[in-house]
Amino acid sequence: MEASVLETKLNGVPLFARGKVRDVYDLGDTLLMVATDRVSAYDVVMPNGIPGRGKILTEMSLFWFGQTEGIVKNHLITADVEAYPENLQPYRDQLEGRSMLVVKAERIDMECIARGYITGSGWKEYQDNGQVCGIPLPDGLQESERLSEPIFTPSTKAESGHDENISFEQMCEEVDPDLAERLKQLTLEVYTHARDYADTKGIIIADTKFEFGMLDGEVLLIDEILSPDSSRFWDKAVYAPGRSQDSYDKQFVRDYLETLDWDKTPPGPELPEHIVERTLSKYQEARDRLLSPN
Repeated sequence: MEASVLETKLNGVPLFARGKVRDVYDLGDTLLMVATDRVSAYDVVMPNGIPGRGKILTEMSLFWFGQTEGIVKNHLITADVEAYPENLQPYRDQLEGRSMLVVKAERIDMECIARGYITGSGWKEYQDNGQVCGIPLPDGLQESERLSEPIFTPSTKAESGHDENISFEQMCEEVDPDLAERLKQLTLEVYTHARDYADTKGIIIADTKFEFGMLDGEVLLIDEILSPDSSRFWDKAVYAPGRSQDSYDKQFVRDYLETLDWDKTPPGPELPEHIVERTLSKYQEARDRLLSPN
């Protein structure tokens, strides 16, 4: 197993932001996004990562950017390290396969979520009041059931840093209503395209979230898209409504942590090798199935 890249160090290159997974560097008019192998659960980054995970996330985003560029432009300039600025060349070992050079768009501070199936927080809300983010749904839906039409359920960041589901009407109070309508349209269009493609590979995309930015008055799709970190991927062959489904994500990590006497606050516990390997295999399987040419 390859060595894990947990934190990049690019001497002399200003750090723009360091998230749970990505290190972002400021190059002036552009940004360098690097997907590390860090893995988090319950908003806590674990001390060891999943070697190669960042490369898989990058590979999948690049694939989907290509798949969806006919629907909406995105922020990608290149992922070819050879074409990066000269001052980044000494860091090829940290950047190869896990980085993207992107335009610096003004991020719209809203997560745009498309749901094609009733699961997760949407299922919990539906059980409470028959709605998801203010959208009434038919009575009698089962957990994980496919919706007749995908729905748009935005979320914003609460002060605690956790996502907070809101209604479309609330979103229109936060951003221009015309822009909100455009983001809704694009979110559902990209999701539907990806869902239909994934179906041909035996994968269900239950839901996914996107981020958008503005550059010169134009909406761009930014950040990462349609990876196991931002989407629920299910195996079509074993899917059955009426229960929760196994996802192609870091569920092995969460399940392991639930067996520990850990209060879900930093520092996180070291992940054993078998959990690391099983989690990586899930990411690899999702990538291989979705990106296979046949």
